[in-house]
Amino acid sequence: MNALELAQRSYARPDTPARSPRDIEYDLIARITRRLTAASDKSETGFAALVAALHDNEEMWRTFAMDVAEPGNGLPAPLRAKLYYLYEFTAQHSPKVRDGVASVDVLVDINTAVMRGLRGKGGAP
Repeated sequence: MNALELAQRSYARPDTPARSPRDIEYDLIARITRRLTAASDKSETGFAALVAALHDNEEMWRTFAMDVAEPGNGLPAPLRAKLYYLYEFTAQHSPKVRDGVASVDVLVDINTAVMRGLRGKGGAP
């Protein structure tokens, strides 16, 4: 399943008009990023929410990584490599956030940069 299919399955509503794959990916990243930010603003009472948001963020990035690793992926090879690297970084950084030795901020920054790229405003990986 690619990122588009994951986003459609997870967040699509039957009464909404058709949207582009970029719009769907943007919405998925935005929702998860909002959850990461909201959960990180809370102390220990928000730990369960933070773990859940981290899990969903990791799952999203894993799906993106599988998608960009497909031979038929239409993105330019350098962009595909950068997106795969971001998956690897996310996979390594997220356990550190759960362990309390790293901040979620860099994950939020990565997602925000990708959202800017999806909107054509630069800052993409």
